[in-house]
Amino acid sequence: MATASSANVYCTNATDKQISYANNSSLQKKVQLKTRSFLEDTIKDMLSKMVHVPCIKVADLGCASGPNTFFPTCEVMDIIASVCRQAHWESPELQVFLNDLPQNDFNTVFKSIPAFNGKPCFVAGVAGSFYQRLFPSKSIHFVHSSYSLHWLSKVSIYN
Repeated sequence: MATASSANVYCTNATDKQISYANNSSLQKKVQLKTRSFLEDTIKDMLSKMVHVPCIKVADLGCASGPNTFFPTCEVMDIIASVCRQAHWESPELQVFLNDLPQNDFNTVFKSIPAFNGKPCFVAGVAGSFYQRLFPSKSIHFVHSSYSLHWLSKVSIYN
């Protein structure tokens, strides 16, 4: 069972090493592709319950640093744009918070933003463990996590 002290142990740093997550994350991308329909249904449901919001705030917990960092964010953005287009809604701006442990190689993440910058969003890094609170109450519309929630020992319920 993971504990809060696990936050200091499990890190996907060292992106230039052959054994790094950045060089060994193809399985994670395959699973993300297979779960796209679930992601799409969830986002459609979320948007159907929202009154027009000028900026949707998305958090990606456990973003890591490597080729998959922006993949979930791009998927979320594409789905939101598609739903808005089909409903004849104006697409909202997106603010994306990439979260990982402070030891994550955020320099590599931020260096890859120019290639991603053609997307209509604002990107910010949030270093910290999701064992503690990362964001103000009711400030995030959608939270995505592909491969980090399995470290939690229990689910937190917030009202």
